Amino acid sequence: MSPSLDTPAPTASAPTSVAAKAVASQAVAPAASVTPVAAAPASAGVPTQAELLDFVRRTANDAALVATLPLDPEGRTWIRLDGPAGSEAWVIGWPPGTGTGWHDHGGSYGAFATAEGALQEDSLAARLPTEGWKTLELAEGVDRERKLTKGTARAFGSHHVHEVRNESDSEHAVSVHAYYPPLPLMRRYSRTGAVLRLEQVERPQEWQ
Repeated sequence: MSPSLDTPAPTASAPTSVAAKAVASQAVAPAASVTPVAAAPASAGVPTQAELLDFVRRTANDAALVATLPLDPEGRTWIRLDGPAGSEAWVIGWPPGTGTGWHDHGGSYGAFATAEGALQEDSLAARLPTEGWKTLELAEGVDRERKLTKGTARAFGSHHVHEVRNESDSEHAVSVHAYYPPLPLMRRYSRTGAVLRLEQVERPQEWQ
């Protein structure tokens, strides 16, 4: 597993001040073996966010499938699934205290659901520029947070930036994620206060 997925991002340097504004509502996905799962028929062409949300909910409720995920106290584990209409999906195990760091999904939209335990999500209600910056200063009021307990799910758009953590000191969490199109890349960020810094762009070959 790539160490960057479980390690806090580096500290940011001084910013070029750029206010991030406006609105748009992670993961996290590395590599693993392919395990198919039954997907509900999607509308012609591409899956909707609602269809991805339904898929992750149903998969998270599949106790037999969730139980096939090996859990490791030292790091996250995962299996890759086939999602509806050409989407990709992942079942991910989160040991206590692990997380993703801030990242986006390279323009893909998706959904995720918690199957076991609880996950904390911090996100930005802001649409960030995808090119032409290294460091920016976030405007006030863009931070959002939510706790996703067992059975809770959410969908997100193609500009979603977030971090996800298992804050328990004793309990593993398991979640199901789906993305369309399959993740073309992930941008990883560090954050210090209101300052967000682009640290790395990961391609699929780095987590598959």
